[in-house]
Amino acid sequence: QVQLVESGGGLVQAGGSLRLSCAASGGTFSNYGMTWFRQAPGLEREFVATISWNGGSTVFADSVKGRFTISRDNAKNTMSLEMNNLKPEDTAVYYCAADVKSGYGTKFLDQYDYWGQGTQVTVSS
Repeated sequence: QVQLVESGGGLVQAGGSLRLSCAASGGTFSNYGMTWFRQAPGLEREFVATISWNGGSTVFADSVKGRFTISRDNAKNTMSLEMNNLKPEDTAVYYCAADVKSGYGTKFLDQYDYWGQGTQVTVSS
């Protein structure tokens, strides 16, 4: 069983920055592709970014490309999302997810069995 806990969300003005963290326990973190999703009220969760098991490969949604950076520290069982130049449309609950079936995550929700509880990011204008 894998448990994931996000932290670092909050309120920030447009143009500002936040860094989110995801702490994992259980399982073997270094084997998993890890992915960030986000969800606004009433909408489906959408893909944000993913990172491979060793951090060697990353993929970003077009909406955040060039502004967000994803990283992981397998020695500490953590993954991070650095968000820069935030926009009001980035407002959402951000979730981390673990793909225990593969070392490379995908954008498809159904591939993930383990999710964190989410952390709220609010960007004001």
